[in-house]
Amino acid sequence: MGGKSAEREISLKSGTMVLNALRKSGVDAHAFDPRDSGLEALKQQGYARAFIALHGRFGEDGTVQGALEYLGIPYTGSGVMASALAMDKWRTKLLWHAAGLPTPAYRLMDARTDPAVLAARLGLPLMVKPAREGSSIGMSKVTSVEKIAPAYELAAGYDDVVIAERFIEGMELTAAILGDEPLPLIRLETPREFYDYQAKYFADDTRYICPCGLPADQERALQQTALEAFRVLGCSGWGRVDLMLDRDGNPQLLEVNTIPGMTDHSLVPMAARAKGISFESLAVRILDTAHVG
Repeated sequence: MGGKSAEREISLKSGTMVLNALRKSGVDAHAFDPRDSGLEALKQQGYARAFIALHGRFGEDGTVQGALEYLGIPYTGSGVMASALAMDKWRTKLLWHAAGLPTPAYRLMDARTDPAVLAARLGLPLMVKPAREGSSIGMSKVTSVEKIAPAYELAAGYDDVVIAERFIEGMELTAAILGDEPLPLIRLETPREFYDYQAKYFADDTRYICPCGLPADQERALQQTALEAFRVLGCSGWGRVDLMLDRDGNPQLLEVNTIPGMTDHSLVPMAARAKGISFESLAVRILDTAHVG
């Protein structure tokens, strides 16, 4: 837990909760922060497996997964390729398009992008986001042409690949995946412009609605769409698929999180609880999925 990404603070919160849960369940678990110690120490100190609670770059993008495979240490979550793909929102979209899965229209941006042309192609409002960050870091909802350039500058400060995506008006949903099973959908409501960093981790006015309120057959169909989106990227173990339900009732896939938050505000524990799975049991079940490669 911890690491050196922009999501370090949240990783420490997730890691502390997972650590306490595993210890309560009788697991001989210890904290390990790769910012402060080389990963080879895991091998030297005889650890049997690694529960990855690192968010963002160097933890969720295949980097630490590759290092653990080289060391021969089983780890939780998706493998190297799936982790790298899911972290990259642009390449995720390319694969989803190829598989015929629904995702909002988008354009890549760079310093030469003409804001007026971009707005004409995608419409307003739109979302501008770094392709390889999580937790809504560097992301902006843009409602006018004049705000496109500042939004690009913010996103480009986090990644040299920036995408603009058509904003979907409708119901925001998230589908947690545990093993091969999608958990109950959660509907998200926030008074903020969108479900941003503050709404995800700190705000007390974000509403999490589970059961989500959709008819059972519609929820099952959306769960299967989320599971297919997860599998197309090669993801495994556990994760979370975020999507929108547009005003016509059609799903629009946004992204996959291969190492979602495990804090007191986090969605996977919430969905697990709705299924009758305690936080401690969830942590142990994720640990049981640890693998090499």
